[in-house]
Amino acid sequence: MKEEYDFSNGRRGPVIPQTGNKERITIRIDADIMAWFRGIVEEAGGGNYQSMINDALREHMESKREPLEATLRRVIREEMRLTG
Repeated sequence: MKEEYDFSNGRRGPVIPQTGNKERITIRIDADIMAWFRGIVEEAGGGNYQSMINDALREHMESKREPLEATLRRVIREEMRLTG
């Protein structure tokens, strides 16, 4: 090994830049939830528990949004009820 290394041209951060639309965060998740996701991955013989958490969050997010067609039908029914 060298006695001294030159880091004058060094840069902070990851060596390989991130790609895609992922964002690195720090989050505290209950141990039982993490154990459940890790257990599912282990039962499946491998995989990525982080992707499973993303999928679960996305599914929840999308289930809370009423589709446009359903919104229009609901509004039309309400208006028809008001007019007789």
